[in-house]
Amino acid sequence: MTAAFLLLATFATAFISGVFGMAGGLILMGALALVLPVASAMVVHGMIQSVSNGWRAVLHISWIDWRVLVIYLAGSALAAAGLAFASFELSKAWLFILLGLVPAVVWLPKRVLHLDADKPHHAVACGFVVTGLNVVAGVSGPLLDVFFANTLKDRRTVVATKAATQVISHGVKIAYYILPALGSRDLPSLYWLLVAAPLAILGTTAGARFLALMSDVQFRQWTKWIVSAIGLLYVVRGVLLLTGASA
Repeated sequence: MTAAFLLLATFATAFISGVFGMAGGLILMGALALVLPVASAMVVHGMIQSVSNGWRAVLHISWIDWRVLVIYLAGSALAAAGLAFASFELSKAWLFILLGLVPAVVWLPKRVLHLDADKPHHAVACGFVVTGLNVVAGVSGPLLDVFFANTLKDRRTVVATKAATQVISHGVKIAYYILPALGSRDLPSLYWLLVAAPLAILGTTAGARFLALMSDVQFRQWTKWIVSAIGLLYVVRGVLLLTGASA
């Protein structure tokens, strides 16, 4: 039942990510955290999302902004270097709370936080903070979206470039948690991952077709409300775990 639940979650969240370029990873991280230890959930999430984001980047490869991607990589490398000297792992309660708070950044007024990934220094900062948050909380899509919300790029460029950046961030996360996950022996079998990978690709492909039917306005509006609703549920779940009101 656990394997079936995770496989269904893999397909469904890949579809959502294929449409919005985010949100799917947020849902999947929560699903994995329900049934796996934190370190194992981080590694499995990173693997699935690397496949999903990687395939989404391939589907829209002609739309990727390579200049932004290269600058983002520089910031991501700085975050990886800093994380090499740190060791920590959140409890499930605080993981859910942090997951739930991440989407709040999409509501910050532009006058408070006006970021634009087209600007080189913003792209470096994007790589640094998004990769760091991805390692700590498991996801960073809503924060990543803040750096792209003020650009004038086509929605397909936004989705494609974000997908490529997320492959980098998830790679850093896998490297950070792989040893603790192997030590806990709670990672799903290789056979499970071999089934999950094509499901992630199928979900992403279906989502990409749906994306083509949306307008840029619909794309931004739906993204904001979906991640906010998910975030609220996660905060409630985390608080319940923290207070002992939920197993």
